[in-house]
Amino acid sequence: MRSIILSKAQLKKKDNFTLKEAQKLFGISIRKLSFLIRKDIIFPIVDNGLILIPREEIEKYLNLPKKTRSKHHASYLKTLGPGLITGASDDDPSGIGTYSMVGSTYGLGLNWLALYLLPMMTAIQETVARIGIVTGKGLAGAISKYFGKKIIYPLVILLVIANTVNIGADIGAMVASFQLIVPINFYIGACILTFAIIFLEVSLPYHKYAKVLKWLTLSLFAYIITGIIIQPDWLEVVKSIAIPKISFDSAFIAAMVAVMGTTITPYLFFWQASEEIEEERDKGILSDHRAIATRHEIKEMRKDTYIGMALANIVFLFVVITTAFVLYKNGITNINSAEDAAMALRPLAGNFASLLFTVGIFGVGLLAVPVLAGSSAYAVSEVLKWHEGLNKKFKQARGFYGIIIVSMVVGLGLNFLHINPIKALYYAAILNGIVAPILMFFIFKIGRDKKIMGEFTNPHWVNVWGWIVTILMGVSAIALLIFLLLGL
Repeated sequence: MRSIILSKAQLKKKDNFTLKEAQKLFGISIRKLSFLIRKDIIFPIVDNGLILIPREEIEKYLNLPKKTRSKHHASYLKTLGPGLITGASDDDPSGIGTYSMVGSTYGLGLNWLALYLLPMMTAIQETVARIGIVTGKGLAGAISKYFGKKIIYPLVILLVIANTVNIGADIGAMVASFQLIVPINFYIGACILTFAIIFLEVSLPYHKYAKVLKWLTLSLFAYIITGIIIQPDWLEVVKSIAIPKISFDSAFIAAMVAVMGTTITPYLFFWQASEEIEEERDKGILSDHRAIATRHEIKEMRKDTYIGMALANIVFLFVVITTAFVLYKNGITNINSAEDAAMALRPLAGNFASLLFTVGIFGVGLLAVPVLAGSSAYAVSEVLKWHEGLNKKFKQARGFYGIIIVSMVVGLGLNFLHINPIKALYYAAILNGIVAPILMFFIFKIGRDKKIMGEFTNPHWVNVWGWIVTILMGVSAIALLIFLLLGL
């Protein structure tokens, strides 16, 4: 039966509205209406599984004091865009450096991973987002509650160490790339950049800060534009994606592990789960209308996650395409970082392509570094039961913001110790590779547990891809450790 689309004039005569009708007439998005219903701010009528919102309920909400509605809006904004921000922050400067090294060393040999990792990334990020929405807990809090603190403590410690190393490497890469455009002392630039990011993350209210992060995702298009500018052989690209090539030597396996480690990383799990939860927690059994509202919210979350993960892998693909056709085909294979790739591109692909690549490094760094620090803070705060959340002021969550500040300052300090950033990232990738499959084991156990998730357990396809990626990354981590121990 076809639904009848009513005009605004016709809708004004109605007393009860579907979510779509309410969105059209009152300008409140479906996801926000679902949120307001789930939090018992608006009470709907349920008619044969369909949510209808009475006119008086919407008018009552719109007539609430501005301060009250602003509080609801700030809480609601926490649920928006985590998937997009998560996906975009996956392509941080160290990630771009890894993809650049892979493209310059193996050409299009590992291009196929962009396609095959997509459903795996989507499965894991959808599951952690579901856990956040349904349980009202971040990932560390959920694992701690259902499996005990002895499990989560060592994982959180390893996460914080890996994140801090990553922060240091990203800060270094951002300043080094900025030096390609503006001559500035490296150490002065690193200090200014670090404290500017700390100031923004600590001082800005979450709903404003989230807007900044979302706009920074546009910097990723610099890599897509660069890939188009160099005019690659698209038929060759399609063949490399469709037909996987695997070489069973230690260097190639290590490159595969590096790509998987930088693409599917634990800090993204903690960040997205924490950003999906609201300030007010659901309690008790969901009533009919709240269950339906949660289904709507999960549906919207899925769109957000799909877009974020697709964007992350498209950028991965275009970075490899750019470095494969410009550097690898010209015999330039000694690329050790993203800024090395930007410098090498200049004489071969032109100043504009090089400039876009450089701007991209800086832009995604501004996006990724706060996410890295934030995910550490969320994980530690949940385990220690501290007040946490970027929506809180500093004095309300001193421990949470303290972790962010310490992570940033220690990461900055690594650049003063002259630690080789590539070696640091290599060992951070090993840590991530060990932690990720262990975390995923518990994540997918929670995601499929009806006692915890109720009717909102993972779809079958998510569980299938989830266990595939868990086993694949587990085997890869073991293989990498064996290669290291044997010195292969």
